[in-house]
Amino acid sequence: MTVLAEQQEDSARRTRRSLTLSIGLLLVGLHLAVALLTLVWIPYDPTGMTGGRLEAPSWAHWAGTDRLGRDLFTQIMIGSRIALIVGAGAVAIAAAIGVTLGVLAAFATRYLDDALAATFDILIAFPTLLLAMLVVAATGTASLLSAILALGIAISAIVARLTRILAKRVLAMDYITAARTAGSSWPSIVFRHLLPNIWPTLSVNFALQFGLAVIAEASLSYLGLGAPPPNASWGRLLQEAQGTVYTAPFGAVAPGLALVSLVIGMNLLADGLRDIGDPTRRRSR
Repeated sequence: MTVLAEQQEDSARRTRRSLTLSIGLLLVGLHLAVALLTLVWIPYDPTGMTGGRLEAPSWAHWAGTDRLGRDLFTQIMIGSRIALIVGAGAVAIAAAIGVTLGVLAAFATRYLDDALAATFDILIAFPTLLLAMLVVAATGTASLLSAILALGIAISAIVARLTRILAKRVLAMDYITAARTAGSSWPSIVFRHLLPNIWPTLSVNFALQFGLAVIAEASLSYLGLGAPPPNASWGRLLQEAQGTVYTAPFGAVAPGLALVSLVIGMNLLADGLRDIGDPTRRRSR
């Protein structure tokens, strides 16, 4: 009976993990499909006044209209594209900077390693949004590119710290010592042994940081430091709807649901990737 119970529990656990990954892929895939669709078709001109002010959802306007009479569903669709561009761009910048610095710290001398580790910890102690605001302020202009750059730099410290920890753990393995004894160069060790072994864990962290970047971009846009009009960022839609949240709540509910669904989808996807890439979380049959 004990063996049967363990098998049933293991089967239920695998089912839950598969469901988590499936839901994550579905939510993220839906936003990706919408973002790609906006490249070839959108229901209305995002800047055109296609209806009355603050109309309720209808067949003509699925999410209603905003205070200027613009179609909200069209703007939310474009917001999906902006969110994915920001998330992907910020993660790419963070990966390029963070992985490079993390690997260098793992190979550095003790004193340089300690200095870099302390720097990473100090940067991580600051909220990501605050660092992003400082970078945007330093650039002097609020734009989509500056938001991506700011978020990428802010997140890079998190990636660098994780990369350093993972890299030092791998470099202490016996097969790395054997590779060095055999005469393998450091670049060969990095690309043939180090990166392939830490990439599964890093990919999970990238998915989590993607969701963080989407939230941070929405926050920047809400504060007026993100993508300027006519870019239909979800954060800007929420900011514009705050004055009519009691009389026309759908203006805030629709972009809020879009934002939450994408972030939840990325978190579920990260959880599913962690289950796939971490053998210690999977029980043998």
